[in-house]
Amino acid sequence: MVFSSLFFIFAFLPITVILYYLFGNHLKNIILLTASLFFYAWGEPVYVLLMCTSIMVNYCICILLGRGKASRRKRKFLLIISLAFNLGCLAYFKYFGMIMSTIGSIGNWNLNIGTPALPIGISFYTFQILSYVIDVYRGKIKSQKNLTLLSLYITMFPQLVAGPIVNYGDIELQLAHRKMTFKKFASGLRRFLCGLAKKVLLANNIGLLWSEVKAMQSIEISVLMSWLGIIAFTLQIYFDFSGYSDMAIGLGKMFGFRFKENFQYPYISQSISEFWRRWHISLGSWFKEYVYIPFGGNRVGKWKMIRNLFLVWFLTGLWHGASWNFVLWGLYFGTLILMEKLFLQKSMIRWPKAIRHIYLLMFVVIGWVFFEFSNLTDILNFLQIMFGVGDNPIIDSQAIIKLKTYICLYILCIIAASPWPKKLALLFKRIHFKIYRLAINLYYCLLMFLSTAYIVSSTYNPFIYFRF
Repeated sequence: MVFSSLFFIFAFLPITVILYYLFGNHLKNIILLTASLFFYAWGEPVYVLLMCTSIMVNYCICILLGRGKASRRKRKFLLIISLAFNLGCLAYFKYFGMIMSTIGSIGNWNLNIGTPALPIGISFYTFQILSYVIDVYRGKIKSQKNLTLLSLYITMFPQLVAGPIVNYGDIELQLAHRKMTFKKFASGLRRFLCGLAKKVLLANNIGLLWSEVKAMQSIEISVLMSWLGIIAFTLQIYFDFSGYSDMAIGLGKMFGFRFKENFQYPYISQSISEFWRRWHISLGSWFKEYVYIPFGGNRVGKWKMIRNLFLVWFLTGLWHGASWNFVLWGLYFGTLILMEKLFLQKSMIRWPKAIRHIYLLMFVVIGWVFFEFSNLTDILNFLQIMFGVGDNPIIDSQAIIKLKTYICLYILCIIAASPWPKKLALLFKRIHFKIYRLAINLYYCLLMFLSTAYIVSSTYNPFIYFRF
C-alpha cells in the first residue's frame, strides 16, 4: 500500500484516524499498531512474520542487555548476536543475489540460484532496530519492557517502508505519552497534502520525461535530450522522496508524533558536504552516529579519517541497492567530500556563490547517472552523450519539442525545490493574516483536488525509494 493511492487516502487513513481518536488514550497504541501491521501486510503478508520475528528477537536481547547484572562480555556477546541476526536478514534478502552474481562472474560460474523477494522497507526498519539495540547497549536509553510500545516504534506505518529513519530516543516519551490536539492534527494534514502534491503532481509528471529518455536507444539521444532527461530525474527523485518524507512527518503529527526533518532544500547547497547535510538527513545521521564516530571519525589522524569516510560512503551506496553501481555512486560522493575536506573547502570560500552553486548542481546531476544506471557501460555511454563525446547530435527536433512541452513544469519544480515559496507565504501571512488564512485553506483544498484527480486518471505512480 502506498500513501498516494485512493484506498489509502479515502479508506485506510480515515478509518484508522476515526478509530484512533474514537477510542481515546487507552487503546490508541493498540489501534495504531494493528493498523501498521495491516498496512504492511497489505502488500507483503508473508514478510510480516519476518518483521515480527525481528521485533521479538531484539526485544529479548535488549531485555537481557538492560539487566544491570550482565557482565561486559555477555553484553558484547548479545550485541554481536543482534548485529548478526539483523544484518544477516538484510544481507540475505537484499544482497544474496548480488553476492552470488559477483562470485559467479569472478569464477566464471553459472550460478542460477533463485533470489528471495525483497521485503519492502527492510533497510529502513532494520536500521531503526539496530539503532535501538546499540543505544541500549551503550546505556544511552533503557530497554523497553512494553512489547507493544517497541513494536509500535518499529512498525509505525507513517515511516515504516521508506523512512525517515527514527531513533528510539527521539520518540521514546511520545510512544507512551503524547498530546493530540486539533491544531497538531490540522498541521499534520497540511504537511501530508504538501507531500502528496510533491509526489503525484511534480515527481510523477517530471518523471515521465526521464522514463521516456531512459527507454530511448543511445544513438537516438542528443546532448540536449540527455541533459533534459537527467535533470528531470534529478527533480523527480527529490520530489518523490522528500514528498514521501513530508507525508510521513505529516501522518506522524496526525497521530501525535513529531519526527525530525529529512530534507532541507538540498539543491540550494553550495558544496557537496552541505548537500549531504540537507539530503536524507536521517540516513546521514545514522551512519555518522553508528559507523563514522565509533571508528574514530576525524579525530584519529588523516589516513584513518579517509578510511572512515570511504567506509561510510561505501556502506551508504550499498544501503541504497544490491548493485555495484550504488557502491560506485557512494564512493563517487565520498571522493568529492574528501576533496572538499582536504583542500577544496578553503578555496571554495572565495568563489562567487553562483559558481559554487553551479559546481554543486553539476556534480550532483552527474552522480544521479551512477545512481540510475545499473550497468557500467550504460553509465559511461550516457555520460559521453551528456558531454558531447561521440556522434550524437547536440540538439535535435525531438529535444526541442520536449523542452517546449516540459519547460513550465521545469520552472515550477525548480521554484518548489527552493525555500522561496515558504518565505513568500510567511511574508504574506504577516502582512494580511485574514486573507492568508482563507487563501491557504483554498490552496490545500486545491492540492487535494488536483492530487486526487491525477491519481484517478494516471497509472504512473512509482515510489523510487520503495526498492531500498
